[in-house]
Amino acid sequence: MIEKQLDIPTADGAMNSFVVYPEEGGPFPVVLFYMDAPGKREELHDMARRLASVGYYVVLPNLYYRETRDFWLRERTEAAMAVMFGHMARLDARTTEVDTAAMLAFVDAQPEADASRIGAVGYCMSGPFVMWAAAQFPGRLRCIASIHGANMATDKPDSPHRMPPKIRCESYFACAEVDKWAPPADIEKLEAALKAAGTPHRIEWYPKAEHGFVFPQRAGIYNPPAAERHWERLFSLFRRNLQ
Repeated sequence: MIEKQLDIPTADGAMNSFVVYPEEGGPFPVVLFYMDAPGKREELHDMARRLASVGYYVVLPNLYYRETRDFWLRERTEAAMAVMFGHMARLDARTTEVDTAAMLAFVDAQPEADASRIGAVGYCMSGPFVMWAAAQFPGRLRCIASIHGANMATDKPDSPHRMPPKIRCESYFACAEVDKWAPPADIEKLEAALKAAGTPHRIEWYPKAEHGFVFPQRAGIYNPPAAERHWERLFSLFRRNLQ
């Protein structure tokens, strides 16, 4: 496996990123990996490696680069959580467009990446980001996955549930049964919008799973059977659309 820590230039600055891909057999289809709120960290690097190990060129950026190059949530204290939520609040559809455009330009220039085949996955706060990216770049993304995505239906004009008419690609949504950030009422709005738009999609509920169930270091929340199901679904989605 080849791993790199590098800066991707964006309109807002240098976005420090983790890139990983197999050593042989490229060029490889691309997976854009949008981080969750606790930040870019080794736990996510390991998840990116798992994706790369089955044949993908994975780009995992620090989406908080406008504020800091090295934030990640080391302890779930009130003070640390406040900093995290502050960083999170500064990200929106505009920043997603800037960051996605930069990642697309980056992979377009990499000989190891096949930028004609691109998918994306977002976790928690980035569930909306992959929907914005697919709506903003409908000709580039072939599939997206939102894993326990938060705030999927809001009152804002750019709410994720308003994006389906602009999305052409297949989408997958893994929803935790216990999730205050994505209650059933919000997912019902999302599903209704997807159906009305005729957007290819699958919404799957994960019984007894809690928000954050895929992360091995999330003590008391990590749910191995549900996490492995999410990997199976991701691999299947990417295989259908990217291989």
